[in-house]
Amino acid sequence: MFALTMKATVRRILNDDVRPVAPSEPGASNNHSDAQLLDAYSTAVSGAAEKVSPCVVHVEVAHAKASGHPSGGSGSGFVFTPDGFVLTNSHVVNRASTVHVTLLDGRRFAADVVGDDADSDLAVLRIGAPDLIAAELGDSSALKVGQVAIAIGSPYGFQYSVTAGVVSAMGRSLRAASGRMIDNVIQTDAALNPGNSGGPLVNSRGQVIGVNTAVILPAQGICFAIAVNTAKFVAARLMRDGRIIRAHLGIAGMNVQIQRKVVRFYRLAVERGVMVSSVEPGSAADKAGIHPNDIVIAFGEHPVTSIDVLHKLLSDEHADVKTPVTILRGAEKLAPEVTPEYSR
Repeated sequence: MFALTMKATVRRILNDDVRPVAPSEPGASNNHSDAQLLDAYSTAVSGAAEKVSPCVVHVEVAHAKASGHPSGGSGSGFVFTPDGFVLTNSHVVNRASTVHVTLLDGRRFAADVVGDDADSDLAVLRIGAPDLIAAELGDSSALKVGQVAIAIGSPYGFQYSVTAGVVSAMGRSLRAASGRMIDNVIQTDAALNPGNSGGPLVNSRGQVIGVNTAVILPAQGICFAIAVNTAKFVAARLMRDGRIIRAHLGIAGMNVQIQRKVVRFYRLAVERGVMVSSVEPGSAADKAGIHPNDIVIAFGEHPVTSIDVLHKLLSDEHADVKTPVTILRGAEKLAPEVTPEYSR
């Protein structure tokens, strides 16, 4: 079963028809075909790693203690602009007194924390270094379950590490250290080595599809990454303002397809929405009567087709402003008014 699954996966990802060589003995054709497929898979993984590795960095932090004796920590990150902006996890650099970044070629630079957003577990650093290679950012909305996922990190600063697997699930929710639920998280079985937090999760073409953030060890090493589309939005705000002020609804959700009969019946402008998986007690959504399993399809006059769209709409300008939220509840279409709260 594994061999058949691997063959199908590699053919789909590489879009490469393997033509077996004429067999010299019974069964030789299948064996040779399997070997070619596995070689193609290995080539794809190593090629992606070679493309992205110059962008991956080792992040070292020091925390000043009240006693005067500093403590330290480390993680990974990656350069995403040629002029020195680096993306990493918030939990890697949060409350750090000093941050240093080491490149693959051994160069080490002091880094400034441009912005730190604990709610998404993302942070942006900047280093003053010449001749930088920036990672290519992909599109996480195009991901499919079963697609190859490659986790890359620089846990010790001397050499990058690579693990490979597949996208196990999309649309997961993960609780950040701040207590806020991070939506649209990628679940993968590509193992995260110690110190790989903040490194890129890439596809077989070497495009970043996520930022590695967490591993749940008791759950057979299930690993998670923040979707790169979320990272793009957060990074842009941090680079512009140094922080993100949000309007907070108090829900966790996942992207879903709306049944076609419902779309036709209500003549909806969208075919996808955000299904509410949980509602925080006492939150704006709870006060408005929004329930788990409701599907959000619009916020005010703006269609909501994904969690990323909803996050962008929940900006500070909508905080403390009563706004109708269009939802589907079973066969009903409702529009309760909700007043999002400030989330700093």
